Amino acid sequence: MAAHDPTALIHHPYQPPAGFEAPQAGVFKASTVIFPNVAAMRARDWKHKHGYTYGLHGTPTTFTLEERIAHLEHGLQCVLAPSGLAAIALVDMALLQHGDEVLIPANAYGPGKDFAAQQLAGWGITHRFYDPLDAAGLDAMIGPATKLVWLEAPGSVTMEFPDLRGLVAVARARGVRTALDNTWGAGIAFDGFDLGQGLGCDVVMQALTKFPSGGGDVLMGSVTTRDEALHLKIKLAHMRLGLGVAANDAELVLRSLPSIALRYHAHDRAARALAAWLQQRPEIARVLHPALEGSPGHEHWRSLCTAAAGLFSVVFEPRYTPAQVDGFCDALRLFKLGYSWGGPVSLVVPYDLKAMRNPVPYDGTLVRFSIGLEEDEALRADLAQALAGLG
Repeated sequence: MAAHDPTALIHHPYQPPAGFEAPQAGVFKASTVIFPNVAAMRARDWKHKHGYTYGLHGTPTTFTLEERIAHLEHGLQCVLAPSGLAAIALVDMALLQHGDEVLIPANAYGPGKDFAAQQLAGWGITHRFYDPLDAAGLDAMIGPATKLVWLEAPGSVTMEFPDLRGLVAVARARGVRTALDNTWGAGIAFDGFDLGQGLGCDVVMQALTKFPSGGGDVLMGSVTTRDEALHLKIKLAHMRLGLGVAANDAELVLRSLPSIALRYHAHDRAARALAAWLQQRPEIARVLHPALEGSPGHEHWRSLCTAAAGLFSVVFEPRYTPAQVDGFCDALRLFKLGYSWGGPVSLVVPYDLKAMRNPVPYDGTLVRFSIGLEEDEALRADLAQALAGLG
């Protein structure tokens, strides 16, 4: 019997035939990328997807996902990050330096605000929070040090829909870049690069963790641009930070993308129906959903959007204590207690507004719902039985 030959096994010459096609993109995993010769090693350009150099710089799998996300967002270039928060941090670190200022919506995603308050502040980058419903107020805040304005539509948890056109117009007139957190819109509800009236954001990021993934099992973010120089600035920061995503995670997002519009509109339809039903309940003081009249910023949503995702919040009547509202959340059977959204399972989270906003915008305990893909009637019955237990 011949001895085992590990060298021949490692360097086996077989190559599968070219031309294999299937509905899903292939999964390519690599840290090391093999070059045919030194000239190719020196000549390859990873910055523009003209070739492969190292796993962190891209593989066929990640290049494919980046191109499809750029298409979804109506952008030209995209880079992937390990999470939505990592995508926010990437934009900040690529575009800001010591002495600069960033302006952030007062209702923005909490960890992004915390990154500015802790990390950016430690590097000599200042920040202030502005009212996203007040474009004139933003204009008054912009100064010589202001280099970036973050936008988020709608705001985190309290769901105010900002005057995106007015805010972008102000920033553009003052020569300040804008970056939009478009996780809620997902490239479906509106186009962050084309808000109408010749206005658009400079950078659009998403937490692909949410609707593009759709399964509640992937952490990933994206940063999309249309300007080549701006893209290269972000791409080089991305490289220097060593940001990468796993090929199998990219595969999962690629598998989910073809159904994103169907899922998004299904979430939207169910959420609007349940939000309207909760508006009629005596236990609820207010429903915060951009597509409902009376919700803050509704007129901005109506002028811009074609859909509204599956996310909304309610404020309970002040007569209910936080402990009672916690009990309501615990009593839900189909709704699960958990952060994030955009997956098949409906979720619920109670929030302490006093710890999030100053001044506190509402008198009463707030609860956020993410509507999944369950049947509407089953979710309504679950809410009804939990509300009945409030007393």
